[in-house]
Amino acid sequence: MRSALCALGAAAALVLLPAGHARAEGQEPDRDFTIQDTRVTESSGLAASRAHPGIYWTHNDQDAPLIYGIDSRTGETVATLTMKGVGTPRDMEAIAVGPDGDIYVGDIGDNLDGSWDHVWIYRFPEPKVLGDRTVTAAQYDVKYADGPRNAEALMVHPKTGRVYIASKNEDGGGLYAGPERLTPSGTNVFRRVDEVPWVTDGAFSPDGDRLVLRGYFSAREYAWKDGRLGDDGTSVSAPFQGQAESVTYTADGSALMFGSEGRGSRVVRVDRPAAQPPSDKPTEAPGGAPKSPSASAAEGGRGSATTGFLVLAGATVLVLGVKRLLRRG
Repeated sequence: MRSALCALGAAAALVLLPAGHARAEGQEPDRDFTIQDTRVTESSGLAASRAHPGIYWTHNDQDAPLIYGIDSRTGETVATLTMKGVGTPRDMEAIAVGPDGDIYVGDIGDNLDGSWDHVWIYRFPEPKVLGDRTVTAAQYDVKYADGPRNAEALMVHPKTGRVYIASKNEDGGGLYAGPERLTPSGTNVFRRVDEVPWVTDGAFSPDGDRLVLRGYFSAREYAWKDGRLGDDGTSVSAPFQGQAESVTYTADGSALMFGSEGRGSRVVRVDRPAAQPPSDKPTEAPGGAPKSPSASAAEGGRGSATTGFLVLAGATVLVLGVKRLLRRG
C-alpha cells in the first residue's frame, strides 16, 4: 500500500536512521545496503538466501512475476527470476525460503480488506547458480477458515516447512497456519492460531525458535512454541523507514534486516541484542538495577518511532499550509 503519509515519511527517514547503522558498502555481506536496481521501486518482501551467502531475494508490490536477487555487498542485482506456470499475480507482498530450499512468494495482499475470496502462494526451487532465468513455479490456492482478509506477511518455518500468514488490520490481525503440506490440486485452508498486532512482514529465525513481526513504526520478536507465539514478544530497535514493508533474519540469525519500498530503498541491519558485545558500563534502571541490552534496544526503538511520528506530523502540517497558500494565490 502506498499513501501520502508514507511518502512524507520517506523523506524523514533519511535523517532518522540510527547513526550506529552506517557501514561501508561493497566490503562485507549482510550489512546495510541500498538497492541499486531502478526496476525495484516497491520492495515489499525480503528473504535471505540459503544457497548464496549475502544474497537477499525481493520483489515489487505489483503484478509482474519477477523476483530479484540482490547482493548485500554492493546493492546490485545478481539474478532476475521470471516465474512461469502461474497466473498473473495480483498483489505480491511477501517472500520466504523454506527448509527444502524452495522460495515461497505470497500473493496475499488485498487492499480492499476481503474483496477476494482466495489468494495465492507461489513456490519454486532456489536456483543453484545466480543469473537471469525463468523458473517453473507451483501455484497454491489459499483461503482463510474465517473469511477473506488482507495480509502482507508470509513465513515458512525452517524446521517443519509449515507456512504461516499474518493478516493486517489496524485493530490487530491474526496469525494463520496452513496445512502441514500445501497441495496444488485443491484449496489450502489457513486457520487462525493466534492474535498479532498491525503487521507488514514477518520472518522465522533460522533455528525456528523465534518469530519477528514488524509494522510501520515498530517490530517485536516472539518466542515460538508449539506452533504459536510463546510469549508477549520483545521490542526490537527497528529503524524508522518511510514505507516499512519487509524484514528477515540474516542467514546465521545474528541480526535482522529491515527493508522498505521506494526507488533506491535502503535495507538496514539491526544486530540482535544477544549478538551485540556487552557495554563497558551497564545502563541503570530506576532504583539502580542495570538494564539488559534488550531493554536498552527496546527503548531505542520507541525513541525512533516517537521521533518519526513527530516529523511526519510536522511534514503534514507544512504540506497543508503550502496547499492553502497556493489556493489563495
